Amino acid sequence: MSDDEIKRSVIDRDRLPEMFPTHGHSPQFWEQLGRTIATFGFLEEVLGKAIFAFTATREYAPEEIDAAFQAWLPQLDRALTDQLWHLSETFGKVVRENQSATTQNVSELVDDIKKAAAIRNVLCHGSWRLPNKIGASIPFFINRKKEKFDTEIDVEYLNQLHAHVLCLICSVINSVTHMGWQFPGGAGPGRPIMDGR
Repeated sequence: MSDDEIKRSVIDRDRLPEMFPTHGHSPQFWEQLGRTIATFGFLEEVLGKAIFAFTATREYAPEEIDAAFQAWLPQLDRALTDQLWHLSETFGKVVRENQSATTQNVSELVDDIKKAAAIRNVLCHGSWRLPNKIGASIPFFINRKKEKFDTEIDVEYLNQLHAHVLCLICSVINSVTHMGWQFPGGAGPGRPIMDGR
């Protein structure tokens, strides 16, 4: 085929719909998607603070203190940088290791956070298709196991997911405050973990 026979083209950017490629969904959809994703970000922050709380309040035998302190700072660094699934794993581990922990269902809570993390990945990394007549669409997303996401998502789905993640956040905070400690960064009841000096 010669260069004369090749039909070359480029996108006419001036003719794209306004706000392309997000033009098909309502502003309400995009707002709720953003708010839901932001709630997941807050869950990650809360998990990091809970990891700090459980590791800072754990009791150690005198001969364990030096080794525990050496391991503590790298663990806190990871709590700042790990993603949700790994944060939930670490959270479950430190709760189980803390002798004063009162959370009875930590395994179930960790499993719920992991399930939510899978949906978070879809919301953050999926490519959103045009919505159907009722405003729902299935984002194009394939996980590492090569499984294609196939659930329709609309504003109501996002509202329910937002509420679920908020419940997870409250459960993580309660796991600290139920022991009588003030949640790090908060001003609520309980003994402060560090006195701020």
